[in-house]
Amino acid sequence: MNLFERYLTIWVGLCIVGGVLFGHYVPELFSAIAGLEYSHVNIVVAVLIWLMIYPMMVKVDFSSIKDVAKNPKGLILTLIINWLIKPFSMALIGTLFFKYLFVQWLDPQTANEYLAGVILLGVAPCTAMVFVWSQLTKGDANYTLVQVSVNDLIMVLTLKYNTAMIKQHTQFFYV
Repeated sequence: MNLFERYLTIWVGLCIVGGVLFGHYVPELFSAIAGLEYSHVNIVVAVLIWLMIYPMMVKVDFSSIKDVAKNPKGLILTLIINWLIKPFSMALIGTLFFKYLFVQWLDPQTANEYLAGVILLGVAPCTAMVFVWSQLTKGDANYTLVQVSVNDLIMVLTLKYNTAMIKQHTQFFYV
């Protein structure tokens, strides 16, 4: 691994700290960046995400995607983790934070909404980061594309239903 890859966690931490400091000391810069939108999508963020996944996407051989079906274990594992394990683990983590640790700062309705959001985030990994981590681990770009595409397709087709169901059933997590 090169220097950037080896210390990625540190770089991410420094970017977070830098973003907080810039936001505090130069808020008008972030207001200007936030105003660069098209159809509720921030142009700067969209460009940066595409720059982040571009190296992975140029390695995809779209003609070999059909071969992914020959080894379905990774895809099945991804679906099991994303749709059977992560929602419940995120529900437990969200319950811990929003129903116990932060209970004095949140009204019950807001806590339920945050809890629903945490569960949805659990099943919706950042597509760009999946590509980046696959690239960093020298994973199969074609296989990663199929995994991400299948998971994203499930999210798109079930998002409205999942959101309503999660919001309706967050009372289950009151202990």
